[in-house]
Amino acid sequence: GPPDTLCIVLNVSKSRLTILTALSSSQSLNIIRGDFPPSSKETFFRLLTAQLFIICFPTGVDPVNPSLRTSGCSDKRCPAKPPRGRYAEWNRTSRHLIRVIKPRRTPLHPSAPFPRGTAGHVIGAEGEGSAAPAFSGPGIGAVQLPAGALCAGRAGSGPALLLLPLAFRERMMWPRRAGALGWWLLLLRLAHGVTGGRPCSPKRFGRDALVCVCNSTYCDTHEPVSLPPAGFFVRYETSKSGKRLERSQGAFRRQAAPPDLVLVLEETQRYQTVKGFGGSVTDAASINILSLTPDTQNHLLRSYFAEDGIEYNMIRTPMGSCDFSTRPYSYADWPEDYELEKFSLAMEDLKMKIPVIQRAKAMSKKPISLLASPWTSPIWMKTNNDWKGRGFLKGEAGSKIHKAWANYFVRFLDEYAKYNLTFWAITAENEPTAGMIANYPFQCLGFTPEQQRDFIAFDLGPALANSSHKDIRLIILDDNRVQLPHWAKVVLSEDSEARRYIHGIGLHWYLDFIAPIEDTVAPTHQLFPDYFLLFTEACTGSLFWEQAVVLGSWDRGNRYSRSILANLNHNVIGWVDWNLALDLEGGPNWVKKYVDSPIIVDVASDTFYKQPMFYHMAHFSKFIPEGSRRIGVSIVQRYGSCHLEYVALIRPDGAAVVVVLNRTGKTIPFGLSDKMGLIVTEIPPNSIQTYLWKRE
Repeated sequence: GPPDTLCIVLNVSKSRLTILTALSSSQSLNIIRGDFPPSSKETFFRLLTAQLFIICFPTGVDPVNPSLRTSGCSDKRCPAKPPRGRYAEWNRTSRHLIRVIKPRRTPLHPSAPFPRGTAGHVIGAEGEGSAAPAFSGPGIGAVQLPAGALCAGRAGSGPALLLLPLAFRERMMWPRRAGALGWWLLLLRLAHGVTGGRPCSPKRFGRDALVCVCNSTYCDTHEPVSLPPAGFFVRYETSKSGKRLERSQGAFRRQAAPPDLVLVLEETQRYQTVKGFGGSVTDAASINILSLTPDTQNHLLRSYFAEDGIEYNMIRTPMGSCDFSTRPYSYADWPEDYELEKFSLAMEDLKMKIPVIQRAKAMSKKPISLLASPWTSPIWMKTNNDWKGRGFLKGEAGSKIHKAWANYFVRFLDEYAKYNLTFWAITAENEPTAGMIANYPFQCLGFTPEQQRDFIAFDLGPALANSSHKDIRLIILDDNRVQLPHWAKVVLSEDSEARRYIHGIGLHWYLDFIAPIEDTVAPTHQLFPDYFLLFTEACTGSLFWEQAVVLGSWDRGNRYSRSILANLNHNVIGWVDWNLALDLEGGPNWVKKYVDSPIIVDVASDTFYKQPMFYHMAHFSKFIPEGSRRIGVSIVQRYGSCHLEYVALIRPDGAAVVVVLNRTGKTIPFGLSDKMGLIVTEIPPNSIQTYLWKRE
């Protein structure tokens, strides 16, 4: 059956209805209990034989009590006393479940705890060839990975196989063929390696503040992306109510009446090619990751970079120290060492950042592109002889200090290459405007746009071009977009000698609220279409009026998605987050400027929390691979205004991917129109969805 469904095989004869087996294609399962009225959301499939049927229904909602979700429920949320021992009768003609019947023996109570087992441990029924202890009532055989409990008839973890007998007229019978079929299906499933994903282990920090908890023994995962057959689509949904990348499937409609709002894919309107999505390996992120036990470390890194994670393909790392270090340092802290004879990487590189990056690359099935940014030069090169505050390089472009600073970039790249780490791009300076501010609180180095232009033209550009790293991309600005388009006009002017060394423009988001994207990024792309735009840093909790860490904040996830959608729709090729992981305080940070992160580490309990920001990022990073190309979207709307935010792309494999964000408090019906037909769907309040389908 379609993904995220429970499929039940039924054998129908004149006198008996028997459920031969039921198999969940996702991580959750439902046991049919009580009355199960048909509805528009149920999908029924019939086999070609007249007397063998399959019924499939979404596992996201309990068939009896739709308020119960497969994400798990506490004892208080489970029904206290469901109908005792009642199952549904199947009508052969209408293929509807029409009434409940009462078997002779009492089944396992649906709200009773499920017997615990270990990975691969099968809990079976009385004498039906099971290798586990039996219990009275109809047989239930399930494989749970890892061991868990069944609540209100649903398993809260792992892929599962369910065997359940059902008979007409209060007659219960357990056919041996059901056990044989069940074991055969289980072996087939294991032989093909179809393990599916693991669900979120939820923890709430307030009514609407939910995180997913990971530790050394358990962490939620997400199955590799697989496309359905032509004519079908898959949908992944994350919501404020608790869904986390929940997968479902549907079919295109050829003759359906369109809803009031339809998003039409315009394939002929082609825009930028996407580079990718990622986060930053800072000293702080490395400290937090490496403070966990080895198994928990692996879960964290796999969550970001593995195929069963969200598949980041970009990593940014500081060139030396930054505010998210425990101390200020550079690689050449010996005054007047213009030839950089004493240049050496720091302990933070050798023991923390390099090992973390190497492990991330080893876990990824995709190439990971590395990006480096310097925060400051050695202080003996600066006019203020300090790590922080207002300070520039001594001398002018072309001077020996400027040459030494340019060669510092090359030496950094050389040293990392010794560890098999080569960089896709480097920025000329992180936030060059920060070094123009008196009393700026942490590492910085000031450049005006004219100074950056001349430094690149006379020093940095030639140094890179004459090195073994001549193919590296050089990015300017790497600062807030409020500086655009002016910064680009100066550095990339027609008479600029620097422009031939430059490939792209880096953007940060910290002053976006005073610099609309239409007035900054849009005109920059129009003026300089041959230079890519890349979003290189963002984080929440950085403004002085904000709390640093807010566990489970849905609003902060929304802010990530809004920024990504807006930037993609304005020709930005990628979006790189700030720290991969921080502690509960939002650090460490040597000047105590704490912020939030998609993953927060609780070292004391060897645990980390995946925040809504993490799953918002996933809706882009996991489904929009490098090489995807954005296409146009037009709106067909009967009335009102569109409250959805969205983007559409064509992946390298030819499939379409559409991401839709609903920040309102209401469900919005809409359609997606493509050459394959029409998708009639809806998006719940406060949720984000990603749609994928084959176009051939």
